[in-house]
Amino acid sequence: MDDLAALRLFIRVARLGSFSRAAAERGLSQPSASRIIAALEARLGTALFTRSTRALTLTDAGGDYLASVAPLVEAIDAAGQALTGDGELRGRLRVAMPTSFGSREVVPLLPGFTARHPALAIDLAMADARVDLVAEGIDIALRLGALDDSTALARRLLAAPRILVAAPAYLAAAGTPRSPGDLAGHQLIAGPAAVPGGWAFRRDGRVISVRAHGRLSIASNDGAVAAAVAGLGIVRTSLFGCRRELAAGSLQRLLEDWPIDDVPLHAVFPAGRAASPAARAFADYLEDGLRRALTPFRFADRDATSPAWS
Repeated sequence: MDDLAALRLFIRVARLGSFSRAAAERGLSQPSASRIIAALEARLGTALFTRSTRALTLTDAGGDYLASVAPLVEAIDAAGQALTGDGELRGRLRVAMPTSFGSREVVPLLPGFTARHPALAIDLAMADARVDLVAEGIDIALRLGALDDSTALARRLLAAPRILVAAPAYLAAAGTPRSPGDLAGHQLIAGPAAVPGGWAFRRDGRVISVRAHGRLSIASNDGAVAAAVAGLGIVRTSLFGCRRELAAGSLQRLLEDWPIDDVPLHAVFPAGRAASPAARAFADYLEDGLRRALTPFRFADRDATSPAWS
């Protein structure tokens, strides 16, 4: 293994705190990874890790070395993803995103992006829990809702409205609500976006809250939407989570004149380094693709601004 590859391995071992996980990422056996790090320590003349049966931790020298080499290696890797003379993006792009959003919205847009950049490999890390971007080697994360890390480099791509939907069969049997007050006589499905104060609607400076009540509570957007399609009641979800069902006619939008709120989508990048050209290109492509996908639903991003990195 060359010196640069050894440094990449060292960085991953340090951030993951595990030889086995770092080795698996790179297709190595754990003994091979241990030998490579041992050889690096021998060349440096100092121990980089304190090894025990319970934990693997950096020594003081190891911590200093990580702080010195990580920015350099990451800069080299970012340069490797830069545009080459033939105009192609190269390297590997690792993207994190919520599972349902990734399956419903991102994967269907991939064919166009991969066709445009055939030399770029893409890894999709789908998980509902927010991951440590640095530790997991993520180049760009897609996050729905408000951001909780003000130190991260982030770009707001767009925001989709949160809406109420129900199946035509349910509405035929139970009636169609015309105002928030009418919801008291309906079965309201509590989904993952349920809030203690109930469902809040805003119009003409007024705020009306309706407490979600019903026999069904589902901690999954896909599950809550499926329940609505099955005729079990009215669900509150973002347009991201139900636009295909709306297009197919299996769900109908309700109370369009009573806005709820918007669900922003951000592209987030690891703190301490610039977004790579591949990550920026992916964010641009995704924003354009999602805006096109939402347009048939009279989508209007009420808080939209020109694309900006912040």
